Amino acid sequence: MEPECYERYPARTVLLSNAVAVGIYALGAVILARLGVLLAVAYVLYCLWAETALLRKSCAHCYYYGKVCAFGKGWLCARLLRKADPQRFSEREVSWRDLIPDMFVLAFPLIGGVVGLVLRFSWLVLGLMVVLVALSTTGNAVVRGRFACVRCKVRCKQRELGCPAAQLFGVGAPTRPIVDGAP
Repeated sequence: MEPECYERYPARTVLLSNAVAVGIYALGAVILARLGVLLAVAYVLYCLWAETALLRKSCAHCYYYGKVCAFGKGWLCARLLRKADPQRFSEREVSWRDLIPDMFVLAFPLIGGVVGLVLRFSWLVLGLMVVLVALSTTGNAVVRGRFACVRCKVRCKQRELGCPAAQLFGVGAPTRPIVDGAP
C-alpha cells in the first residue's frame, strides 16, 4: 500500500528533518572548533552556501516551491528567490558528482576531527564524530525514507514531473515517464 502523499507536510516532519540537518551542522562546527573558531565559522558559512545553492538549483524549480515541503525549503525559497521552471527540475540529471558539496558537510568535520584526535585525543570528540556519522547516514536515511521522499507529491501523483534524486537513489517507483516501452 502506497503511503499518503502530502500537498503540505506536517510541521513535525519539517521540524524533524531540520533538526537532523542543524544537528549535523552543529556537530561539525563543534568538532572543527577544537582546531580553531575560524575553521568552525568557515564550516558554518560553507553549510549556508550549500543550503543556498540547493535553493537555487533545486527548490526554485520544485513542485513544492511556495509550499511546505518536508524540509520547509519550498516555503523559504519562495520568500528568497523567484520561481523557476518546474520542468527543469525533472529534466535535470543528478549524479553522485552533484552530491559532492553535501558530502563535504560530513567530510570536513571528520577530517578535522581525525587531525584533532591525532594532535590531542579526546573520547568526547570521537563520540561526536560517531554521532555525526550516524546522523548523516542513518538519520538522513530515516528522514527521507520514512517521512519525506516517500510522501512527496512529485513521487506519488506527479510522476510526469519526475524527481532526479529519486532516480539516483531509487526511491519508490520510476519517476520519469516511460516512452515507447523504454525506461
